[in-house]
Amino acid sequence: MSEQTIDRKRLYYVGNLSIFMIGLGFAVRANIAPNLQADIYDKIDLANSASMVGEALGITFTGFALTLLFGSALVDLIGMKRMLLLSAIGYVAGSVGLFAATMMPVGPSVETVVLVSLLLTGLGWGAVEAASNPMVAALYPEEKTHRLNILHAWWPAGIVVGGLLGVSIGAADLPWEINMFVLLIPALILAAMVATASFPQTERVASGVSYGEMFTELFKRPLFWVFWACMFLTASAELAPGQWVNIALSNIVGMQGILLLVYVSALMFVMRHFAGPIVKRISSVGLMFVSCVAAGVGLYLLSLATTPLLAFAAATVWGMGVCYLWPTMLAIVSERFPRGGAVALGLMGFAGGMAIQFVLPKMGAIFDTAKAQAAGGADKLTGLSPQAMDEVIRYASVESFQSVAIVPLLLLPVFGIIWLYDRKKGLYQSGASADSEAS
Repeated sequence: MSEQTIDRKRLYYVGNLSIFMIGLGFAVRANIAPNLQADIYDKIDLANSASMVGEALGITFTGFALTLLFGSALVDLIGMKRMLLLSAIGYVAGSVGLFAATMMPVGPSVETVVLVSLLLTGLGWGAVEAASNPMVAALYPEEKTHRLNILHAWWPAGIVVGGLLGVSIGAADLPWEINMFVLLIPALILAAMVATASFPQTERVASGVSYGEMFTELFKRPLFWVFWACMFLTASAELAPGQWVNIALSNIVGMQGILLLVYVSALMFVMRHFAGPIVKRISSVGLMFVSCVAAGVGLYLLSLATTPLLAFAAATVWGMGVCYLWPTMLAIVSERFPRGGAVALGLMGFAGGMAIQFVLPKMGAIFDTAKAQAAGGADKLTGLSPQAMDEVIRYASVESFQSVAIVPLLLLPVFGIIWLYDRKKGLYQSGASADSEAS
């Protein structure tokens, strides 16, 4: 790449802003989830409202996954610039659509508008990942794990800002619909920065690897598909509870769950800056093993927390566990399968997005089933007193969190075996070449 045309530092800022924007969107959805449930879905079907809001939130991840599946191949053709511009358009259109939905009478039409709007934000999210991850991998080929973790530190930074803005909007007794406009400013700034910047080619294109060679690289390496399958579970452990936290934890510990998400996100923002030194000591796969232990324990402790203090303690364990999962999985694949290019990274993101599409509605269904069970039947929900309903919701919240606590623990044998094999062969640790196996 030409140093006269490519400003690496400026592009890194573009990447940071794009990840910040999608983190902001994640917080906005967590902020408005209880409002969507109360103002729309409870009025349509009280007994199944949690499943319905889970489906609505989940379609965001469908859009995210589909964009990564197809956009990661397209980014080599249309370029990173166009892909990032599409992401900004998706967020602007999705935010305006959600606001329009709040002005409509409750019914099937408003459901459709909500789903389409959330799908658009998901498409914008996927476009960011499809462009930003290969961009950083191309800009910093010598330190992918460290740089990708720092890049994705701006995801929790966006959650912190979006979460605090949401709390402030509620504290000021302002209409909750204002949350939808929080996304417009960074989306417009991103569009302006992208329009005036020059972007590099992806690693695959720059190295002259053909599409055929790229797909051969992926399909002839079974280990790639092992990591791809693992991505389903690592993403579920991080993103599904994070999107569900405001609904569930608000009922468990009597505090705004979004505050807990803000705290965890601030913790993640700091910790992701130290991924490089940690990986040099225990390797990327070793980091995944340790992270999965902490994530599983933290999720289970969250379901048992009964006070804000215990919730924050449990959230600390969970946050330390999920902190490195997403960016480190991307870095592992980029290091081990460099010929896989943007498509390899896109397939990983697709796996993560589709996992949440299935997990969020499942959490909602578990929530609804437990809610009906605690009430003595779904038909009795409408006759409960406010105090009795609070107890029912609290019980359902605990059940929905415990259901996902086992997910990261299922990965321990997989990462443990790969970690031991790597150590035996002297690969991927203590500064060993990341490309030694792939070459």
